[in-house]
Amino acid sequence: MRFLVVDDSATMRRIIKSQLRVLGYEQVAEAGDAQAALAVLNSEQIDFLITDWAMPHTTGLQLALKVRATRAGAALPILMVTAIGREEEIHLAAEAGVNAYIIKPFDHLTLRDKIAQILAGQGRPKPAPAGGAVATRARASLIGP
Repeated sequence: MRFLVVDDSATMRRIIKSQLRVLGYEQVAEAGDAQAALAVLNSEQIDFLITDWAMPHTTGLQLALKVRATRAGAALPILMVTAIGREEEIHLAAEAGVNAYIIKPFDHLTLRDKIAQILAGQGRPKPAPAGGAVATRARASLIGP
């Protein structure tokens, strides 16, 4: 399985890459922004996308929307790894097609569990019903156990 890690922080990319290696995933490409990520996605076979939210120019949320708008990206697993943990953002990520959400800081066990959840098909966000429970339901679906 080949991962693409997208984060404007080289340190964070290195941390995620290291954690993936601990989990046995050796094939990891990286990109420092959404534009570079789209170039990698267009030129290489990527099986799993891990992206930060807060990046300059194009956010991880916008990247997820662009990926989901393509035929090849419609089923690509997307994990959002970010320090942004407000209910509204988690809901927006679910609406954009993000499969799961991890709030920084995190450890390799959390990363392992989210990857396993997504690969088992449990991480696909479902359209949330209108009303007050939307953010809570989206949060439970994305960052729950």
